[in-house]
Amino acid sequence: MSAQTTDVLVIGSGFGGAIPAYHLAAGGARVTVLERGPHLTAADFTHSLRLGTYNRIVDVIRGDGVTVVAGNCVGGGSVSYFAASLRAPAFIFERRGSIGRRLWPASLTRAALDPWYDRVEEALPVTRTSWPDVSYAGGVLAAACKRAGHTCNPVPVAVDTGRCTNCNWMLSGCRFDAKRSMLLNYLPAAEAHDATILPLHEAQAIGPSLLTGYRYAVTYTLLDPDDYTCTLQTGTIHTKLVVLAAGAIGTPVILQRSALLLGGIPSAVGRYFSTNGDRVSIADMNEAKVGSLLGLTRPDGIHYRGLPIGRPITAATYDYLDPSAPEYSRFMLQQIYFPAVTNMLAQVSDSPRWFGIPARDLRSRWTSWLTLLAMTEDDNEGTFSPAPPLTGSFTRLAPGLGLGTVIYHPTARTIGGWQKADTALRDILEADGLSRVRPWNTDIAASVTAHPLSSARMGDDPGTSALTDTNELRGHPGIFVTDGSAVPTSLTVNPSLTIAAIAERAAPTIIDRAVQAGIRVRHGAPPPTQ
Repeated sequence: MSAQTTDVLVIGSGFGGAIPAYHLAAGGARVTVLERGPHLTAADFTHSLRLGTYNRIVDVIRGDGVTVVAGNCVGGGSVSYFAASLRAPAFIFERRGSIGRRLWPASLTRAALDPWYDRVEEALPVTRTSWPDVSYAGGVLAAACKRAGHTCNPVPVAVDTGRCTNCNWMLSGCRFDAKRSMLLNYLPAAEAHDATILPLHEAQAIGPSLLTGYRYAVTYTLLDPDDYTCTLQTGTIHTKLVVLAAGAIGTPVILQRSALLLGGIPSAVGRYFSTNGDRVSIADMNEAKVGSLLGLTRPDGIHYRGLPIGRPITAATYDYLDPSAPEYSRFMLQQIYFPAVTNMLAQVSDSPRWFGIPARDLRSRWTSWLTLLAMTEDDNEGTFSPAPPLTGSFTRLAPGLGLGTVIYHPTARTIGGWQKADTALRDILEADGLSRVRPWNTDIAASVTAHPLSSARMGDDPGTSALTDTNELRGHPGIFVTDGSAVPTSLTVNPSLTIAAIAERAAPTIIDRAVQAGIRVRHGAPPPTQ
């Protein structure tokens, strides 16, 4: 049997993997993409929370002190994300963190990244929404902000609002092809240029290739489509370049497992993990006061009860993103919706009482909740313990459920940022008894994030960053990391657009390295929508 070979092997097919895969394939390289999850399309997505539906494409990974929600399918997190598409504020790129010096590479500023943001916004494309696009829940936040003397704005989204039915099932994939995931742009464009996408192929380790003309050998396991805990076979692909984009939970584990094979990896791999400062709260709205204080009423006479109606993210206030404010005090507040399966995380009181009559009474009013996401400046305090001994990025307990190796215990600086966001929410939403704000209960699921970042981050200091400013793994020419793990810090906004822009920015350097490796490839592919 002949050896499996490719010019460039891309591990992961979300924003970080699909974008370089497209540019390399369009430039003429042989590209193979490994994706550990299945390949599903609109017809396969269901409006259901039954086991065997959403958990085919989403993994909930419990670590020590944190629970991470991650995509697990061709298209990665772009299939299950809520499509809010925001550029990071300029001050984020100047963050110094607890080490007291700039964490982002000097070459990477907001101005430097803006042209790459432009490219992504054109390719997806991103829609600049207006108030008719805002859900009723978003309108409640906007009205409360106005009453409290704050601004609130519609959130730009990677959604075709004309096609969108406002079904609010984004977590389960979009069955109407309204959400602009990688399934609709970069991945089909890559396949049109002969890229090969291999679903249910889970990369395990990267080592040196003994095959003439190839630099790296990547081992993988082929997973059973009906039970991801079962391995059907194993294999190896020889490649000249590797683009690692397995996500901030997967990428550091693959590199850890590869350390001996590669002769060592940077010490920053598996350190400085960030949850993007995510902090979720629910405001239990007083229906009568939504009418009397905010002046809102639905046509049927109900004042609110609109939590599950509309898209998950439609409105936000940016008033707390003050560049002159001290670090760890800046954040964004965003209206968001989570499926009812998360209702147990709503906290009945300041103590962790999540069961009994008070909890039942609270959850009986869940349609009157307003769910809020604060994205703050955290301290990059997460670390990874050694990789699972056998396979995978985590120990899979069941489809959609895993036990990870990340350890996250927030520092006083991170907690202080959360407290400032909590105070701001209460100032806006609790005045005159409009609601009662309750942060999610961390005693049940620990910190929860769908925005894992920074576990193999870029930087100028080799002691605190795993990657160069061009996304290349230090000491290992031809291995690039282009997913959320490369983002140096939390962003105070949803990170998908920044991850995508950094991947776009990395593509020319990867192509240059490919040319040096003898691959016949060129720059200049247009956005995939053209």
